[in-house]
Amino acid sequence: MKSKIIVGLILAVFGFNTITAQNMSEMDKKIEKILSQLTLEEKVAMCHAQSKFSSPGVPRLGIPEIWMSDGPHGVRGEINWDNWGYANWTNDSITAFPALTALAATFNPALSYQYGVAVGEEARYRRKDVLLGPGVNIYRTPLNGRNFEYMGEDPLLASVMVVPYIKGVQENGVAACVKHYALNNQEEWRGHINANVSDRALHEIYLPAFKAAVEEGKVWSIMGAYNKFRGQHCCHNEILLNKILKEDWNFDGTVITDWGGAHDTREAALYGLDIEMGTWTNGLTSSVDLMYENYFLAKPFLKMLQSGEIDESVVDDKARRILRLMLRTNMNMSRSTGRMNNQEHHDVARAVAAEGIVLLKNNDDFFPIDPEKQLTIAVIGENATRQMTVGGGSSELKAQYEISPLEGIKARFQKARILHAMGYASGPSAYGREIPSKYDAELLRNEAVETAKNADVVLYFGGLNKNHFQDCEGGDRKSYELPFEQNELLDALASVNKNIGVVLISGNAVEMPWLENIKGLMQAWYLGSDAGYAIADVISGDKNPSGKLPFTFPVKLEDNAAHYFGELSYPGDSIDQYYKEGILVGYRWHETKNIEPQFAFGYGLSYTSFDLSDINTDKKSYETGDKIVLSCSVKNRGEKDGSEVVQVYVGKPGSKVERAVKELKGFTKVELKSGSSETVGIDIDVKNLAYYNTEKADWEVEKGEYILYVGNASNQISKKLKIRID
Repeated sequence: MKSKIIVGLILAVFGFNTITAQNMSEMDKKIEKILSQLTLEEKVAMCHAQSKFSSPGVPRLGIPEIWMSDGPHGVRGEINWDNWGYANWTNDSITAFPALTALAATFNPALSYQYGVAVGEEARYRRKDVLLGPGVNIYRTPLNGRNFEYMGEDPLLASVMVVPYIKGVQENGVAACVKHYALNNQEEWRGHINANVSDRALHEIYLPAFKAAVEEGKVWSIMGAYNKFRGQHCCHNEILLNKILKEDWNFDGTVITDWGGAHDTREAALYGLDIEMGTWTNGLTSSVDLMYENYFLAKPFLKMLQSGEIDESVVDDKARRILRLMLRTNMNMSRSTGRMNNQEHHDVARAVAAEGIVLLKNNDDFFPIDPEKQLTIAVIGENATRQMTVGGGSSELKAQYEISPLEGIKARFQKARILHAMGYASGPSAYGREIPSKYDAELLRNEAVETAKNADVVLYFGGLNKNHFQDCEGGDRKSYELPFEQNELLDALASVNKNIGVVLISGNAVEMPWLENIKGLMQAWYLGSDAGYAIADVISGDKNPSGKLPFTFPVKLEDNAAHYFGELSYPGDSIDQYYKEGILVGYRWHETKNIEPQFAFGYGLSYTSFDLSDINTDKKSYETGDKIVLSCSVKNRGEKDGSEVVQVYVGKPGSKVERAVKELKGFTKVELKSGSSETVGIDIDVKNLAYYNTEKADWEVEKGEYILYVGNASNQISKKLKIRID
């Protein structure tokens, strides 16, 4: 309460009490009033950390500190002031929301908004001013350890899903901090690898979600990436930050380093960085005590300003941006107090989890399993009981509770006899190192096989976890196959029981040599606090699966475009890497090169079936300023209520530049009762058919014939339509 009174006094002194989005020019005037009261030393102090997760205010004027927290799947437990240990508070346990891969798989922007509101309320209740997320780096390789934190391989999907998330968070007076800008598409050598990528791929694939976050989401902060782009670190990169972000996109917010992402005072000062965090922490693992005054944007920056080597206008711009961030967050007296661990948040987490689950295979209608039947169900696999909110790096959470899949199955299938065997085991989670399991792998496997022999149904919960070299920050996966000899375990289970359903818990695609030996397959992601309940909702049929894959599952690793071109493409030679696939990322590569995926982008089954018909556009010819209005009738011809995602892809045959066969340009999700139908509309601005013309350094809509592909997956097209752009 005391800090709130102090902030209220400074607001009153400078003549304002509330800040509104409609009053930005007035905000700028007030920023100038505050700026005129600051000393050079105070302005510099605002540009760097004072602790692991805070930057200083100006005590003599009552200007508050900025407090940040890792996200974006929930607010991280409280960290010590000057080291990476947890503070061991008793009141910082939160709701764990599903990972962003699960959110992307819903293809539901309305649900993304609810997610943002809920996680923003929890951040606000914890007195956080900046939530470090969401992440929108593009899924380029299935080996990237942080893919689970992102929104898939398609720039349109990520753009559409990130905007409502940002708006939901920021309604609470908490800044979203979109990350990692840009090209942080692997963890291997992330601190120094120089990403060599064409301008077309940069603008068409890797930047659109960031651009949408700025221009449509009006995000208040951006986090730079660790890696280099064209020889400069991304946290102080002249092209990315000054030219594209602040000049071309008119970003008026604050650029924050990833922790330890600053490397040079002059570049940090001149090339777009505003707040430096985590320097000399080696990313996450080590620290030097009380070195904040020696950060690049601390005393060295002050010295350059005092000598005249750098003009004071440089620090003034940073201070203005930081003050604007404060006026939107901790100096905005009208923002709410937030909420945490309430039923509404639990409901949102469970809804996202259930709607994000993707049904990939369902032979003989293996799923759903009737909870009213007196079955013997063998639940096999470490992931049936392993906690998934811990580990994984900076996104790990201190959840108030986490319902395991085994707990969820037991709670819903009370008439069944539930058997359980671990089957395989990994070691405990640890950052930056791999700890081996203490269990005997052969004994675990034998026990699982014996358990499966006596079951009517086998539910196998496997996949990856949050350990190093799996779905985890700081290191990429070593292999595309399942770890811990799970392939061998699945073969052994199939030899004694043919009625097997697999539930993969991961944030990445995996190799599936056992696919023909199982009847059912679900992709279940990391689903947060209510994971087990959500999984049981779908397995039991209480919820009809409607998730769609936000990235392609290749059959083998070499089918992925980044890996097709060899080590210089991924992971590079430790100094440079070359994005040789250009714009052909994910399904764009598979479709253009006629490479069959294991499962395609946008794919996902249901317990009912849908027909798409009467697919038409309002016209056959359009001008560059027009909007294409597409209509489609969707009919649920099955016996269960369900939801379908209508997806519209566009291709340009005979283009004068390289193009993918098709690119996602629109989608909508429709919920239908059994037997009912609905006509849906999808609008596509003609300007969104543009490619990035490198000669003009601008977007260009090519005239001529286009093909619209309408279906429910990138490789499942119900109808093709031809249109012209004149």
